[in-house]
Amino acid sequence: MDGEELTAQETALYDRQIRVWGADAQRRLSKAHVLVYGMKGTIAEFCKNIVLAGVGSLTLIDDRMVTEEVLSSNFLIPPDENVYSGKTIAQLCCNSLKDFNPMVRVSVEKGDLSSFDVEFFSKFDVVVVSCCSLSAKKLANAKCRKASKRVAFYAVDCRDSSGEIFVDLQDYKYSKKKMEETIECHLNYPSFEDALSVPWRALHRRMSKLYFAMRVIEKFEDIEGRSAGEVSNADLSNVLKLKRELCTSQSLNESHVPDTLLERLVTDTTEFPPVCAVIGGILGQEVIKAISGKGDPLKNFFYFDASDGKGVIEDISDSNAGK
Repeated sequence: MDGEELTAQETALYDRQIRVWGADAQRRLSKAHVLVYGMKGTIAEFCKNIVLAGVGSLTLIDDRMVTEEVLSSNFLIPPDENVYSGKTIAQLCCNSLKDFNPMVRVSVEKGDLSSFDVEFFSKFDVVVVSCCSLSAKKLANAKCRKASKRVAFYAVDCRDSSGEIFVDLQDYKYSKKKMEETIECHLNYPSFEDALSVPWRALHRRMSKLYFAMRVIEKFEDIEGRSAGEVSNADLSNVLKLKRELCTSQSLNESHVPDTLLERLVTDTTEFPPVCAVIGGILGQEVIKAISGKGDPLKNFFYFDASDGKGVIEDISDSNAGK
């Protein structure tokens, strides 16, 4: 992304943004390539944000057909069956996003996340995944880490009125301003698999309950061979049983994973549009930070719950366990 200047057209279009984060940050953004897998409502919000911000290119992957659930949270899909009939979600979102900013190259790829190799992921600077299983997230993150360059990886999950973002920027260097001077900073991120391997008993006492609840549901879906979000109220008793088993094996008090929270997340897996806007907005900011190398990035989990309106950052790695 180095060595190329902004065109006059880019400078004019992104003038206000350049005043906020500088020409160098905008130049890096305009040369960046982003891959998105799984076009849920939260991801639709994210895509809108980075397309308007002027990312270089955006590639979408989602081979699913449109359903009522999809229409309820994804504003990029026209609510006209004559328009969306026979087209995949990615194709429909691609058409809408092109209208937001004609200067951004938006395209569609087809395929399952697990089928893409390391070389494919190496084409991108940022990879964002949603709507995928625990094993698929681990595999995609591992392939990003094997790429010939540093590829920033994000995993997003939004259920009911709650959401989670995971970030892996690997060995990341950035700068930030403190008073009148610019400070060079360095962060080392664990992979998704390494972060999840940290024992629950080693995490701090005030750890977000959403972290544990998401892990229980994610584990249940993985064991049952379900797709992400493919749970219902009929599964609640088995999910609660798994929670008790995991808490026992992890030496964690069951009160850290409230039954009422699990019931809420299992009973209604559809996304709540206002929460999509919050999570998608945070994700957009974080990706812009990662591309520009300016500002403190999120490390490494973020949680938002509309029930209390709080956003919480949790740094989960071996070096921070117990702090």
